[in-house]
Amino acid sequence: MNIKQARKNVIEQQIRPWGGLNYIANNALKNTPREYFVPEKYKNLTFADIEIPLTSKAKMLFPKIEGQLLNALNIKKHETVLEIGTGSGYLTAVLSKLCKSVTSIEIDENLTHSAKKRIDTLGIDNVTLEVVDASKDWKYNDFFNVVIISSSVPKITRRYFHLLNVGGRIFVIEGTKNVMSAKLITRINKNKWDTKSLFETQLDTMQGLESSNNFEF
Repeated sequence: MNIKQARKNVIEQQIRPWGGLNYIANNALKNTPREYFVPEKYKNLTFADIEIPLTSKAKMLFPKIEGQLLNALNIKKHETVLEIGTGSGYLTAVLSKLCKSVTSIEIDENLTHSAKKRIDTLGIDNVTLEVVDASKDWKYNDFFNVVIISSSVPKITRRYFHLLNVGGRIFVIEGTKNVMSAKLITRINKNKWDTKSLFETQLDTMQGLESSNNFEF
């Protein structure tokens, strides 16, 4: 298989038709070796339009969702990013090409270690990986320009909006069961946020929140 052509096909056949038209983001996707982050037994599905299993509880995102979230966030080179859910580390690596720095947190220590090995091997030096359970009441002292939540949550509330600098954006998929909506939340000023619905989809619920549809993240 021609790997470079396969990566290009993902952009042209899966991401662009869904509205992923951000040229800079698409280049970052195309130039990051997705195949390097896929578990060995799923290598033949690297560029398929599916969620690739990582563990019994974690999956890689659909390529089309990766393209859509990057398109919606329109990340700039000077911005800082918080990624909630490192997973394989693939999206983390893509993000590192688009921004100043990435802080990525993950509940599964083994996934964090695997992602770190791959990211270090690629020579990426603007990523910080941490083992954190985001379903618990954790806090950061830092503010970010972009927050990406790579699993769904039943409901997101304003206590997490305060992670954002003014002008910052959150990408989140909110909802339960078959009713979920991807949203872009922008901090307009100190006390005002704007929420925009992007598209309907389905995604696994964040680990730790599966049993409570009423939990407010």
